[in-house]
Amino acid sequence: MKQRVLFICVHNSARSQMAEAWLNKLCGENFEAQSAGLEPGRLNPLVVQVMAEAGIDISKKKTQAVFDVFTSGQLFAYVITVCDETSAEKCPIFPGRATRLHWSFRDPSQVEGSETTRLEQVRLIRDQIREQIERWCEEVSAQAASPTAV
Repeated sequence: MKQRVLFICVHNSARSQMAEAWLNKLCGENFEAQSAGLEPGRLNPLVVQVMAEAGIDISKKKTQAVFDVFTSGQLFAYVITVCDETSAEKCPIFPGRATRLHWSFRDPSQVEGSETTRLEQVRLIRDQIREQIERWCEEVSAQAASPTAV
């Protein structure tokens, strides 16, 4: 049975969407990921573009509110916030018994410069999220595979 994971950030427009997509692509046999935000916005077009470059189409994804996910009654094994340190105080808390983790990533909506520079910075964030997902998936899968002490 797949473990359900919820990724949360402020607007559900970039970091949480990327984390959801990467986990479903890289570890979909073990996990089922969703994402949500405190104040859902619109998908960040730079994020859509850099994910497409990596072979993942998120262009049809909709943003959703943490409150709507909570009131749906869904249960999650893990709830992972992906807000950056400066936005951490705004990063929402999801109630329930899930294991809570916090992974800090820079907010793609805050990158500055020319379009080329902004794309380069968003690609770095995308790659950091992928690396974190890969490490975490390996770690959790290894823990699940190891025999428990009696």
